[in-house]
This record gives sequence, C-alpha cells and structure tokens, in this order.
Amino acid sequence: MRVKICGITKPDQGQAIAQLGATALGFICVSSSPRYVSAVQIRSVMERLPPDVERIGVFANTTLEEIYQCVAIANLTGVQLHGGETPEFCRQLRQLLPSVEIIKALRVKTLEDLTQADVYAECANTLLLDAYHPQMLGGTGKTLDWKNLQQFNPSCPWLLAGGLTPDNILDAIAQLHPSGIDLSSGVERSPGDKDLNRVADLFEKLRGTRFKL
Repeated sequence: MRVKICGITKPDQGQAIAQLGATALGFICVSSSPRYVSAVQIRSVMERLPPDVERIGVFANTTLEEIYQCVAIANLTGVQLHGGETPEFCRQLRQLLPSVEIIKALRVKTLEDLTQADVYAECANTLLLDAYHPQMLGGTGKTLDWKNLQQFNPSCPWLLAGGLTPDNILDAIAQLHPSGIDLSSGVERSPGDKDLNRVADLFEKLRGTRFKL
C-alpha cells in the first residue's frame, strides 16, 4: 500500500519517516500554509532520502510556471493540485511535465463533489480525497464520512486523506480499500513538526495487517 506522509518541513524528520516505511513524502508549496517549505528547503530534505521515496509537491491555485520551476529545483517526482484547478489545467501540466505524477485532490463537502472524479481521472494520474474546510485547503484533521464513500471506485488510483490517524487508519482502510493513504496532522505535534512516535505507531499497525506496504 502506498503511504504518503505530508507536510514535511525538517530534513531529519523526513529521513526518519522514510526509514520507518513511508513510500512518499509531501511538501507544502503554498506560502500561506504553516507547513510551507521553499523549493530549496525541499531539496535539502530530498538529499537525505532513499532514491525510491517519492517526493510530492503540494500546490494550490498557482501558475504552471511556478510549479515547473519548483519541480526542477526540488527534483519532485509528483505534483499534487489541492485548489480549484480545472481539468484543462491538469492536461496542460501533464504536457509540461510528462514524467511527473499529477495528483488531483478533491475536497469533499457533499456526495455531489465526487461527480468530478471521472473527469479528473482522465487528466490526472491519481486522485486524492480530502475533507472540505471553508478556510483551510488541507491538514485540517477533519475526517470524511467514510460510509458515503464505500462505493467510490474511480478509474485511476486514489489516496484517502482527511483526519487519518494511527488510531483510525485500519478502520478507514477496511471500509474503503483505497490505493493509498495520506496523513499529515494525524502524526504531528504541531503543524510541520511530525511526531515520530505516532508515525512509528502507524507503520506498526499497518504491518500487523494483510495490507502490504
């Protein structure tokens, strides 16, 4: 199973989380976020990571040029679009960065929001479901209504986010069977400061199940 730990800000924590078993690390490239890191800071984390760990930059409502420059400087393997980016924007980004994974986040407020999934599945490599918050784009700690998502089955891989913690992760996976999971605030002491004990607890629980890491 794909396990992405998002909101990494510190090189030593990024290295430790990769060693604990994360398959991907996420870096917030939105300047208004308390977890924001620059492309240069991302590169300083990346230099301490094993080569097989994916490096995902998270962007929201920015330009193609800014994303392209950050990918080039930080050597990102993926781009997560967490704002109101259109399908056309996703198509343009795929043309600009054909070898980089495009992840489109859907902030789910009602079941109607899931109707976008089929459209974005055609222009993004992966979808991500996150909880809607009126003021925050992500890292809210708010959980999705899993019961309403049990029939969600897009035509591309998808990641579950939104209020996941070591305490509820097995229940979430058992109900929804996502392609992967994405945690941020659920393994933090404060925004951008990861609690390595909670991260270790997460992987201990995942390894004790039938879900392959």
